[in-house]
Amino acid sequence: MPNIRDSFFAGRDFGSLTQMQGDALRWATDVYGQHKHRGLDGATPASVFAAIEQDALIPLPPRPFESVVYTIGRVAPDCHVKSGKAFYSVPWRLMGQQVTARTAGDVVQIFHNDVVVATHVWHLSGRSTNFEHYPPHKIAHTLRSVTWCRTQAEQIGPGAVAIVAELSTVNAIHRLRAIQGIIRLRDKYGDARLDAACARALAVGDPRYRTVKGILVAGTEHGDDPPRHHIPAPPAMLRGPDAFDTNLTA
Repeated sequence: MPNIRDSFFAGRDFGSLTQMQGDALRWATDVYGQHKHRGLDGATPASVFAAIEQDALIPLPPRPFESVVYTIGRVAPDCHVKSGKAFYSVPWRLMGQQVTARTAGDVVQIFHNDVVVATHVWHLSGRSTNFEHYPPHKIAHTLRSVTWCRTQAEQIGPGAVAIVAELSTVNAIHRLRAIQGIIRLRDKYGDARLDAACARALAVGDPRYRTVKGILVAGTEHGDDPPRHHIPAPPAMLRGPDAFDTNLTA
């Protein structure tokens, strides 16, 4: 039996894909489909198709076939699991647990014990994070936006307002951690000292978190000299040399 592909293409030129597809369909139906084959006991492919195969066909699926890729990984301490070259967040309660990532089309589903625990849009690389998957205290951290920090700075004082404004002028989102860190210093040092330290950091031209914290640690928010603290008297049980009889001999 001749090769079907060679029988159709031999000596033919096609001007377009549409023309080739139309000619192939007509050839398969009107030419090859009417050819009597010994393998079919002399019957034609068209007659066998009409008698046996046509009624057995079922409709095509409503959606095109999509390949599915499964990967197995363990949830890291940052609440993400790797699938391909990307990382996807998973509820924090599953940290350290083994999960399965199912990638189909542009959707990634994360399964734990056959239950879907996270769904993400597929990424070629990078990270896909749902902040609700983080522990509660981490969620609170992410909600402390630049706007929130400005509101807190207004409560602290003009120095804090000025330093937050300076840090958020350019690339505020990239400096958010530094701004949040400065605001958190109020919990340890109080609003008055923090406001003075912010003003001093601005005065020396270095409005960074490390500078503000260093000023507070050194106690130099009001000047270069650290504050002098009252030194308490030594306890009563500590006696000076006058308490001993220097006339005693060994």
